[in-house]
Amino acid sequence: MSSQLHVCLTLGTRPEAIKLAPVIHLFRNSPNFQTSVLLTGQHREMVEQVMQLFELRADYDLDIMQPKQTLTQITCSSLVGLEKIYKEIKPDMVLVQGDTTTAFAAALAAFYQQIPVGHVEAGLRTDNLFNPFPEEANRRLVSQIAQLHFAPTLASVENLKASGVKSGIHHTGNTVIDSLLYVSARSPQCEIAGLDWSAQRVILATVHRRENWGEPLSQIMQAWLQILAEFPDTALVLPMHLNPVVREPLLAQLGNHPRIFLVEPLNYEQLVGAMQRCFLIMSDSGGLQEEAPSLGKPVLVLRSTTERPEAIAAGTSKLVGTETQDIVSAAHKLLSDRHAYDQMANITNPFGDGKSSQRILEIVHSFLS
Repeated sequence: MSSQLHVCLTLGTRPEAIKLAPVIHLFRNSPNFQTSVLLTGQHREMVEQVMQLFELRADYDLDIMQPKQTLTQITCSSLVGLEKIYKEIKPDMVLVQGDTTTAFAAALAAFYQQIPVGHVEAGLRTDNLFNPFPEEANRRLVSQIAQLHFAPTLASVENLKASGVKSGIHHTGNTVIDSLLYVSARSPQCEIAGLDWSAQRVILATVHRRENWGEPLSQIMQAWLQILAEFPDTALVLPMHLNPVVREPLLAQLGNHPRIFLVEPLNYEQLVGAMQRCFLIMSDSGGLQEEAPSLGKPVLVLRSTTERPEAIAAGTSKLVGTETQDIVSAAHKLLSDRHAYDQMANITNPFGDGKSSQRILEIVHSFLS
């Protein structure tokens, strides 16, 4: 019988793949561990891009993705598939990441098999159960199931304690910085037809969250149009989410503007290249709030709440909401006031130092040994 400890890392979406990639590599290269990687298939194309970039392979793939799948379908399909595999391989621990429906389902499926759960990026909170939805509930629920909680910041540590977690909390930093530093060191390219990155100040934008569907998205798009009208030396690069609820309004409202570049989702390497070359970032993405400070880029957060208040407190991000005039005002300041821009750009990243994955490996080994 092997003396190796068996850890199963379970993921389903692109952010999970990015943030678990350095963790997977360390576990696979450790003589102390047998490592399994399990995909639920919650996302498909975007996960495969990341797996290729980091030269990762999956040992198991539930392939659950269906057109217009509901949260209930994702959860139920994942639970059924995960139960079968966890029973078969009997891992000593299941590692999940973040606040996706995959993370919640994997934690619950492991719990039903009495397998310990380790939660990477634990302790994020907005204290609004429905914003972001369903992520806020997912991460709270995982915290009640997990035995090990890998908190990216000290604020996350305090959030876990406040939610009743009594043990197993470890301040590790965020593994996304490990991934970012690995990719950015390679100076990746991001070629976009018709765009000269050096000729204009480029705003890199993303928008996809459910709470921004409908009227909030309309307000955001109107803000972008006003900003581009006021600053003719600017351009907007907008990788579009695959969801038609987001894509269709973007194409309809912005598709004909000569300085708006609506592009297909960038792979992670291209995204890092875009972050390195852009002037500022406007996004409702959580991951970009964490990564941008390491590259010296201010972030305007297109949300009313954030589970990453450390970025706001440090001054690397500003929470601007989704009202047109609020967004325009915040962007105007950064585009016209160099001092204000430099104040946001030249701050040490509060989310990590690139050594988070190694800490997680050591903590898991200690826990299971």
